[in-house]
Amino acid sequence: MTGDDEVTSLLAQEWTRQISSVQLIASENFTSPSVMAATGSIMTNKYAEGYPGRRYYGGNQIVDEMEDLARRRLTALFGAEHANVQPHSGANANVAVYQALLNPGDTILAMRLDQGGHLTHGSPASITSKIWRFVSYGVTPRSDDPNQPGEIIDFDNVRDLAL
Repeated sequence: MTGDDEVTSLLAQEWTRQISSVQLIASENFTSPSVMAATGSIMTNKYAEGYPGRRYYGGNQIVDEMEDLARRRLTALFGAEHANVQPHSGANANVAVYQALLNPGDTILAMRLDQGGHLTHGSPASITSKIWRFVSYGVTPRSDDPNQPGEIIDFDNVRDLAL
């Protein structure tokens, strides 16, 4: 698969984890085999925001091991004490859009982080909350009927917040 036994083992473990569970995180949609072949590995399906041991989503044990392996190898290669092997994220894209379309202090209506939003939607952990004002909406139970589980966006509430 990769010619690297440690990486191959971690990829196989992640494959087993993914096919034996249901991922309910939208960004972890199960990728089709043709897209998977084009992009490289089972890790394409995994969203791993944050750092090893401190991720925002669950199911990252194997990703953490893979990132730690890459970091150890990079520090050894360059004789460095530290290395960050993470690529840039969608946060940069969000900030670029905000900067292109808004002025500092403008208001952005966005979904709450704990209900499906993103850190750049006003979390105190993001610089966006220091530049723009955020108004957040969330989700509400679909109904009190146990036969209709789930949550929905209350668009009347979103409209009221927007106005």
